[in-house]
Amino acid sequence: MEYTDLIRTRSSVRSYDPDRPVPMKTLKKILDAGRMAPSACNYQPWKFLVISSPAMLKKVKASYPRDWFNDAPHILVILGFRNRAWNRSYDGYNSVETDVAIAMTHTILAAENEGVGTCWIAAYNPVLLKEALNTGENQLIFGITPLGYPKPGFKKAMIKERKPLEEITEFL
Repeated sequence: MEYTDLIRTRSSVRSYDPDRPVPMKTLKKILDAGRMAPSACNYQPWKFLVISSPAMLKKVKASYPRDWFNDAPHILVILGFRNRAWNRSYDGYNSVETDVAIAMTHTILAAENEGVGTCWIAAYNPVLLKEALNTGENQLIFGITPLGYPKPGFKKAMIKERKPLEEITEFL
């Protein structure tokens, strides 16, 4: 798909076919897009967890109890490592959130290009999710998204309400 069309037509999916898992080849293609994302000083302070086993899906899905979320055949969790990210010397700014957000965006756009639905979720219960994944102290969960094909008959809402470019842009 042409890139401009991709970003104009991508939308969050909240309707997944639980009986149609994403093939491993497609999952790896999506994850590779995240792997190729830029990061400050190319430190790549992230790790991608793809949850597909029934036992782990049950644990992870408990952190965001929505019916539509429970139908997803896979959940992608992106961890960030603050201690592996670049720090700006002037004020100590740590780039991990920016770096991980770019990687998540790359995976979401790649999924859309493959016909795989996603929905970036930040409203999960962090205590339950951290417990389910048994993440370490330096492993920070920055976002999760289901990965799956939409249910048959799913229709995208094609209207994206965005502020006009003139309202958000200033040329200096």
